[in-house]
Amino acid sequence: MPELPEVETVRRGLAPALEGARLTHVDIRRPDLRWPFPPDMAARLTGATIRALGRRSKYLLAHLDTGETLIVHLGMSGRMVVDDVAQPGAFHREAGWLSAHDHVVLRTAHHRVTFNDARRFGAMDLWPTDDLENHWLIAKLGPEPLGNGFHGDHLVAAFRGRNTPVKSALLDQRIVAGLGNIYVCEALHRAGIAPTRKAGRIAAHRVAGLVPVIRDVLGEAIAAGGSSLRDHRQADGTLGYFQHGFRVYDREGRPCPTDGCGGTIRRIVQSGRSTFHCPACQR
Repeated sequence: MPELPEVETVRRGLAPALEGARLTHVDIRRPDLRWPFPPDMAARLTGATIRALGRRSKYLLAHLDTGETLIVHLGMSGRMVVDDVAQPGAFHREAGWLSAHDHVVLRTAHHRVTFNDARRFGAMDLWPTDDLENHWLIAKLGPEPLGNGFHGDHLVAAFRGRNTPVKSALLDQRIVAGLGNIYVCEALHRAGIAPTRKAGRIAAHRVAGLVPVIRDVLGEAIAAGGSSLRDHRQADGTLGYFQHGFRVYDREGRPCPTDGCGGTIRRIVQSGRSTFHCPACQR
């Protein structure tokens, strides 16, 4: 599933085509994805201008001049693909071509943006912009890891007394929004913290030290266009390349890259998910 860096990469790729643009035509090519589309979605979107394109956690947010916001969740395999109507082939595909998995098509005067989702685990909804923080997908989210609300004091307080493994705590979207399996593994390795350590038993200074490490990992991943392991592509169709810089994720059996460590990367399973770590330098 795309994590924060992949969604932020998509947002940045879509912004030049969609921000300030009027939706001249909207084609909804099936009744649902993971859940049914909101009533009259095509009619509510057609003619609206996208004032700004934002992101909250792993959700894309298109703020409309109608007072509503289009919420987009990419799910497991969802992609937003930009085609230049005026210059076919300038982006990912020829402007007239659609596949069986192209489920929603947004057209502006100059671009076509297609939501493609082979597995149909993605979702879209329309919600009043002024009430966005009360939407059921957003209401319980914690602070953004790249925002001012995510700091050492917050994380120390959130971990206090918790008996869950630190990896599980960081995947809890109520504690910090947008982190997923890949970047938690990478951040814990850089911080030298074992993923199995109980969150409430880690020294406060080490917990606080996770904040800049998480920010660095996410910033590097965004700069690299995210990680393309299976389905993720940027809005112009190109692949991300942060996966080439993984230190532990999907590197089972390889030497730990930490200078002087000498350990070997291992894979364990936590709550049904693969965790990659170095037992030698992560304590």
